[in-house]
Amino acid sequence: MLLPQGFKAAALAAQIKPSGKPDLCVVLADKPCVWAFAGTLSTAAASSVTRNRDLYASSVRVRALLVNAGNANAATGKGGFADNAEMAARAALELEIKATEVLTASTGIIGHRLPMLKVHKGIAALEGHFSSDLEPFSDAILTTDLVPKRVEKVLSSGAKMVGCAKGSGMIHPNMATMFAFVFTDAFINEENLRSSFQGIVNRTFNAVTVDGDTSTSDQAMVLSSAYLETPETEVLVALEEVMRDLAKMIAKDGEGASKLLTVNVTGAFDEKEALETARTIASSPLLKSAVYGNDPNWGRVIMAVGRSYTQVNYELLEVSVQGVRVFKGAPLEYDKVAVSSAMNTGEVVFDVNLGVGEARGTAWGCDLTEGYVQINAEYTT
Repeated sequence: MLLPQGFKAAALAAQIKPSGKPDLCVVLADKPCVWAFAGTLSTAAASSVTRNRDLYASSVRVRALLVNAGNANAATGKGGFADNAEMAARAALELEIKATEVLTASTGIIGHRLPMLKVHKGIAALEGHFSSDLEPFSDAILTTDLVPKRVEKVLSSGAKMVGCAKGSGMIHPNMATMFAFVFTDAFINEENLRSSFQGIVNRTFNAVTVDGDTSTSDQAMVLSSAYLETPETEVLVALEEVMRDLAKMIAKDGEGASKLLTVNVTGAFDEKEALETARTIASSPLLKSAVYGNDPNWGRVIMAVGRSYTQVNYELLEVSVQGVRVFKGAPLEYDKVAVSSAMNTGEVVFDVNLGVGEARGTAWGCDLTEGYVQINAEYTT
């Protein structure tokens, strides 16, 4: 998967990950980019998130994104903030750009200082690895992910939009996912991009849940080299499509997951309540366990609707499992064996109509398996 015009990338193994797999990477633009950003609202946000948010507020243009995996550089005190700033400065020196033109992102274990000697050596060696290929970069950002997550779209102007993401556990974002990066050469007004970005994030990455835990490192961003004139509406539609596809990939690759869980909510008072209800349902450990066991236990959906604290008309409330209506103001007769059999597949879909309005929203999650417990029981040992 090739990067759009104006971008190149490099990746290598700096020995930050114990596995020895690639763990340090960069995307470099040949000129300052139009960009938009969202970072976790966690009060334990990593230093990379805090620094990027400050750069975003100052409206500087950026040219590079430097990422390390294997170490989140979170909960590391003032030293961790200094390490993050030094990492950006070192990259700027090697890339011959300003430090304020370098965004950073770190993911991995929390509470450990970055191995800065390894980071320095890795940054110095990146120059020999640049190409237009996105795949080495998208592989190097992974941690517990089983598969890389990449999406590409070509617009009517010939402009490209490519995106990659990482995230498998600690996924219940309050802005974006752990990492999601989109690059395009389509021109778009920065003010319009930024004013639209948070809404797109809310409908995509904020609608993903794996385990109910919000990461310290969540970041989503889009960078445009702005080479090709393209209808703005088309750019924003494509951006949302790319981000939605990446969000679904993250949910499907949830730690230990065997199924994608999709929850469609209609009949809500407004979009915010629709999304809140959908994500509450998708995050229920009880429902996720039922999905794993092919159990059409719709009572767990009703429970989750109730604790979402959104407006609902229970006399009109409808619930369907795999297209089979099981509740409409009251329990309905249905073939439990047939619905259970229909749930024994790669994606299980619940449709819920709240009966109070016209708004809709979708959330994505995954089933809860023994594999999730095993992965996280052994994460640091």
